[in-house]
Formats: sequence, structure tokens, C-alpha cells
Amino acid sequence: MKKKITKLNTKHTKKEIEHAKVSVKDIKESTKKSPPIVMIMGESPMVEQYAELCAGHGYDVYVCWNKPHENKFVFKSNKIKIVKVIPKNISVTVELTNTDLLQKRINIENISKAVSETTSILSSSITVTATEQASWIIGRHRLVGISALPAFVEKPLVEVAPTIYSPKETVEVVQRFFNSIGKEIEIVQDRIGMIMPRIICQLINDAIYAINEDVASPQDIDNIAKNGLNFPSGPIELIEKIGIQQIYSVLKALQNELPEERYRIAPLLKQISLTGEWWKR
Repeated sequence: MKKKITKLNTKHTKKEIEHAKVSVKDIKESTKKSPPIVMIMGESPMVEQYAELCAGHGYDVYVCWNKPHENKFVFKSNKIKIVKVIPKNISVTVELTNTDLLQKRINIENISKAVSETTSILSSSITVTATEQASWIIGRHRLVGISALPAFVEKPLVEVAPTIYSPKETVEVVQRFFNSIGKEIEIVQDRIGMIMPRIICQLINDAIYAINEDVASPQDIDNIAKNGLNFPSGPIELIEKIGIQQIYSVLKALQNELPEERYRIAPLLKQISLTGEWWKR
């Protein structure tokens, strides 16, 4: 069952709406003839995860990382190509940077300049709002925020945050894209952290506080979460799956946006994010 699109209560220019309608038409027509091309930029391992997912559903995929891999990376699918320059014939672009906002802005600006005015830009917006990102480019109606964290790419639901500039036609493009790769969408407010990343990262922060205060060991916390609360993974296991820098970036963004005591980052978590090390269990 497809998610019903919420009608946004905002006005858009005639040009923005026409561009969005053309984008919807492009996706519909290209899907009938041949798979559209998806451009994915940003941080590892999300770039690899999304690339394999899209290729597995028949898309031709171009990828570009913020930082090149030390060793040559080999994808499982031969439909994925590593590029240094953004091609012009892109149907949908996905930007997946959470930890380096300066690089994220460079990526968004480069995408905006390179692709067609009708090409939708789906950008992770858990550490900077989609509305702020849209202000970086011309054709603000093209950009829509999504929730993206490593280890959650395989989940069947994606949070989508339209901006005040997003006509319903742009959101329709986003829905069609995610439906085509086996996902449903949930429309949420354009806020730092969105929903799932905010909950997960705060849960991990509380777990680190417990370790910091000698309340429990990492093993005990994971065991209680899995066996007592029936969580599929414990908070400490999630750190290893998501990545400490990703978690710290979400918490830091929340702390900057909402300077309340409940968003204070555990000292041990901050220390680990700086050293890049984890303790042995």
C-alpha cells in the first residue's frame, strides 16, 4: 500500500511546479523504457549500501565518495560505476553526508550545477535541515530531506522531510523512487535528527552515560536491551554498526539546535569520537 502524500500548505512559483511536473514525467517515462540513472555521493559505507540497493533493483548507478578509498573498492554489481565528475543525464541524485557539513554543501552545490533543473536531489538531513540545504542552491524545489544512517539502509521505511519549497510533484518523485527500490516513505517535519536517528542516537548516548558512571558494562547493556527489551541489537552493538562519528554528529547537531540538558553528549562518547578508538569487551 503506497503512502499517501501529505499536501503541503505553501505556495510555489509556476516555474518550480512546472519543473517538478517534468521531473515526475521523466521518471515515469524512463522507467518504461530503461532504468533511470541514480547518482550517489557522500560518506562510506552509506554510498556503497545505497548503490548496491539501487543496482539490485535495476538502476544504473554512478557513485562518488567524499574521500577516496585507500584500497580500490569493488562493487558486487556491474551496474555501478565510480566517477569523479557528475554526469548530466542523471534522473535522481542522493547525497549522503552527515559528518562534514562543509563538504556536504560543496556536494549539493556541485550537484545543483551539474544536473538538469528537473532532477530531484534527495539529501540526508539529520545534521542539517533540508530547508537550509535548499537555500544553498538555485531551484530549491528540487531538494528534499531524507533520513540516512549506516546500518539502516536495509530498513523498509524511509523518513522524508519536504521543505517549504517542495511542491507535491517533487515529493511524488521521491515516493516513486523509494517505492521502486522496495521502500515506503513516511513524511516528517524538517527537523534536525528527524525521528529514528534522534531516538537511536539518544539511546546510545544514555547507554554511554551508564558506562561512564559505572552503572553497567557494555556487555550488560546490550544483553538487557536484547533479552529484556527484545531489541534486535544493543546500543553498543549499534555504535559499531552505525559508526561513532555518525552518532556524535547527530548528537552535536541536536545539541546546537536544542541546547537543553537532555541533549548533552556523554563525555566518554565525545572522547571516543575524538580518538576513534573503542574499548575491548
